Formats: sequence, structure tokens, C-alpha cells
Amino acid sequence: MKDIMKVSTVAFNAKWGDKEANLNRMAGYIEAAAAEGSNLIVFPEMGLTGYDDEEDKPLKEKMQYKLAETVPGPSSEKIAELTKKLGVYVAYGFPERDAEKSDVIYNAACVCGPKGIIGSYRKIHLPYPEPHWATRGDKPFIFETPWGPVALGICYDSYCFQELMRYYAAKGCRLYINCTALAKCHGIALGSTTLEAGVITNQIYIVSSNLAGKDLYNIFWGGASIIGPSTNFWEAEYFAGYPFTDPKAIQNKMYTATIDLTLASREKFEPNALINGKTDYRPAVYKELMEDLLKDPKFQE
Repeated sequence: MKDIMKVSTVAFNAKWGDKEANLNRMAGYIEAAAAEGSNLIVFPEMGLTGYDDEEDKPLKEKMQYKLAETVPGPSSEKIAELTKKLGVYVAYGFPERDAEKSDVIYNAACVCGPKGIIGSYRKIHLPYPEPHWATRGDKPFIFETPWGPVALGICYDSYCFQELMRYYAAKGCRLYINCTALAKCHGIALGSTTLEAGVITNQIYIVSSNLAGKDLYNIFWGGASIIGPSTNFWEAEYFAGYPFTDPKAIQNKMYTATIDLTLASREKFEPNALINGKTDYRPAVYKELMEDLLKDPKFQE
């Protein structure tokens, strides 16, 4: 398994409702990143179409519904052509149409690689206003690479629900992709604080890509970044990019870094001789806690 990886992430101002223009710009960034030797390129949540919701419109008149695609679909096939040609991995956010239930739309991220389309992750946790058009997903997403398994989450998944990133880390992922659409209306503490905490508590790298600038009406922070474990104990390091609230973060820009994945220690998930070869991480205990919570009907699916 390889340990040294070059990654790129884009602070991307998606043109709301203009899928063709956004796809063309994404293709350009992919070619530029590949020319610099990047192995992985990440774009934001809903980067293909823009994010903002027109709340007064019924579902079938919403931009997200009209521009949604299945996987495979026109955009994923175009991206896959590039990733096969250039030998890279790409993750990007888009509205995904269910192939069997055409009225069901997901807030999703597609991953393509050197062999073509790998698949899509459907956002598990939906904040306001996404339930106006999106259906919740219910499965994690891990894809295999020469650098080991890589995981993916979208925005609210990463900031407010530690369970998903912790699961990925326990499964051996050393790198987590965060496709996000974090706007200034969400406040100054949510994004960078929680991503840095995720790096520290899970000893994992996070490659985060955010929308940047004005969408339809919201202003998005930008703040694409590559964050990982520091050689200083229990600290997070910015290897490229900026925290969301940095004044420079809103610029449309690609950030690239070469990272050493051996810094992503798996210690808390590996056998510990001091506790008879058990791990510090205790899924059996957490299972009992979750089963207790499931006795409450409000938590049942």
C-alpha cells in the first residue's frame, strides 16, 4: 500500500443552475491538477449545479429536480472519461436521481477513478432546506485506492455526526473526503472547528471542498482545505487551503498538497497490549447504547 499521496481541492463558485458551465470548469481543474501530479481532486457538495433551494416551488419545478442525473449519467460519464485518461480519482457533488424511482432525488457525491465510475454516496443527514427536494441516504461509502480505503461524507454528515467519520477510521480509512456547501449564514464555528476536531480525534486526513462566493442568494465561505495530523501531538495541521472564515478563503482557487498518510495513526483502533489485546475503540459497548436508543420510536427508521 502506498503512503505518499498528492491531493487537490477546489474552492468552487458553482454557477447556479448551469450544469454545462460548471462541468466544463471542473474538467479544466481536473486536467490542471493531473498536470501537477495530483492523484485525487475534490469538488464541493452540489458543485455540478449550485446549492440554493427555491422554497416556494414544488419539487418538480426545482432546479435540483430538473438537473438531477443517475449514475452512470452524462456528467459522471464525462468525468470518468477524464479520470481514465489521466489516471486520477475525482469526487464531486451533484443531485442524483434514483435509477428505479425517478421522483426520488438525493444530495450525492460521485466518485470516478482510473477505471471509470466507482459509484456515489448519498448524504445520510439532511439539514434545512435540503428535505424540500432530497431524500436521505442510508449507506456509508468507501472506495479502494493504491493508498488504501478512502471514505466520503457530505457537509452536515461531517460537522454534526461523529459516528460516520469514526466508522470510516475504524474501517482503516486514512483519508476522508468532505464535499460541503457551508454558507456564511451557518455561522463562524461549525466548519473548521469540527473538521479540526475530526482530524485530532480520528487521526485521519480530511480533504474538504466548499462552494465559494454567491450561489443563488447565499454567500458561501470557500475555505477548501487539506487538513491532517500534525507531528505535534494532538494537533491538526493545514497542509493547504484555509479555514472557512479566513478572509482569503472565498477566492475561487485550487489548493494542492503532498501528504504522508503514515501520520494517520490507527492506534485507537488496533490491539492494545495494556488491555489484553483489545482496542481502545469499543463497538460492542456502543452497540448496546444504540440498541437502548432504538427503544425510543423517534429514533427508529
